[in-house]
Amino acid sequence: MSEKNLFPSKFLFSLITMSMFLLILSSMFLLQSNINSFIPRSVYRLIFVNSTSVYKNDPVITSLPSDLDTTGPIVTQQKPSKFQNSTKRIGGLQRDRRKSCSPDEALVKVYMYDLPPEFHFGLMDWKGGEGQLWPDVRNPRIVPHYPGGLNLQHSTEYWLTLDLLSSNMPKVFRPCTAMRVENSSSADIIFVPFFSSLSYNRHSKIRGKAKFSLNKMLQVKLVKFLMGREEWKQLGGKNHLIVAHHPNSMLDARKKLGSAMFVLADFGRYPVEIANLDKDLIAPYRHVVQTVASDSSALFEERPTLVYFQGAIYRKDGGVIRQELYYLLKDEKDVHFAFGSISNNGINKAAQGMASSKFCLNIAGDTPSSNRLFDAIASHCVPVIISDEIELPFEDVLDYSEFCIFVGASDAVKKGYLLTLLRGIGRDKWTKMWERLKQIVHHFEYQYPSHSGDAVDMIWQAVSRKISSKQSKVNRKNRYRRSQLFVKSEMNS
Repeated sequence: MSEKNLFPSKFLFSLITMSMFLLILSSMFLLQSNINSFIPRSVYRLIFVNSTSVYKNDPVITSLPSDLDTTGPIVTQQKPSKFQNSTKRIGGLQRDRRKSCSPDEALVKVYMYDLPPEFHFGLMDWKGGEGQLWPDVRNPRIVPHYPGGLNLQHSTEYWLTLDLLSSNMPKVFRPCTAMRVENSSSADIIFVPFFSSLSYNRHSKIRGKAKFSLNKMLQVKLVKFLMGREEWKQLGGKNHLIVAHHPNSMLDARKKLGSAMFVLADFGRYPVEIANLDKDLIAPYRHVVQTVASDSSALFEERPTLVYFQGAIYRKDGGVIRQELYYLLKDEKDVHFAFGSISNNGINKAAQGMASSKFCLNIAGDTPSSNRLFDAIASHCVPVIISDEIELPFEDVLDYSEFCIFVGASDAVKKGYLLTLLRGIGRDKWTKMWERLKQIVHHFEYQYPSHSGDAVDMIWQAVSRKISSKQSKVNRKNRYRRSQLFVKSEMNS
């Protein structure tokens, strides 16, 4: 081949090579400058909500798609506190609270009665439109607020109801633990949305010329409603869930509805045939003090008070021990034992006192339990439980001895016993319990929307375990009868 013919070939090869190089460079530039069009919308949603992605520091993230929903839970916009990620969720599968889920994924499928507002949000003075049974809960900022003060401590029914109402809303991000279903035949449990504690707190007094209180009339109506439902008749109410967290709530109806599963604060005012640990579950009070941030929680040396108690001192029933302890401890150094109430900024004062104390007393009152335990947990103050009959929330999955001190009532009232015990707990032992408190505190937080492992989620998990336990007992009871029926059917076939 001649030298003349080689030149065009070399020139053409170089031209093609240069063109390909320029094409690759231009493509890379186009990809970098237009990355917004190459990242799927689902990835943007992940970046925005979770703030976890290799792209999260990229400047293009500042120009999010205009139709990306940002009306989900307020908490997704906040930096998570340390304790929220400190422990794995207890029970069930780890589920992403930020994705929508179907009833088939849920631990508990729940059918909720569409009761009129007079049984629930109407008790909070909420008024919907004509024929509207429920408030719009898609935006947490406009959800009706539960009355404040001490009413809040028994607000369990409110949080569970909100959680179910939002369970079918794809833009409200929550765990997939409990899901509302439209057909009762496909449900694991039937939820009765009666705000019984609020009904007692606000409407148990007889008004004007009425013969009965509104609270009593609502209970009569509720019993009549439930007794007329086929869902109740099928199993005699055993598949129903009723929240009666205030010890005096449901006083007029509890005997007739005692076959249902109750959510209670304790069993102090219930006969064992009406409420017991086999069929019912204990839920935490909603604490009334603010939760102490984990990174600002005071250390052992920064808590000058050894023992703290503030509240009602003269109580009846098991609460007489408070009076005995008051006279034993009131004059001791580094002990705060005083009468207290919510008036005169009482809640804030209690919060400050607990957060600056090493140990907080939780003493039986008129009933075995009190909100004080959960205020102590929120304050990262190691609880000292002096209540022989107390039952504790989620104790089948939580070991309270890791973050609480238990003292028998008969020992507590011995002169010198309690202070000797607590002063003997050194820095290392206390710090270990304090660290565990910070890890488990989120299990006692009520919030909307709910989070994985918070109080609402933990209650639904407890309901699931209770259902499984009941079903196990039924299966064990019927194992021989079912086996015999199977054998007979096989022989006759």
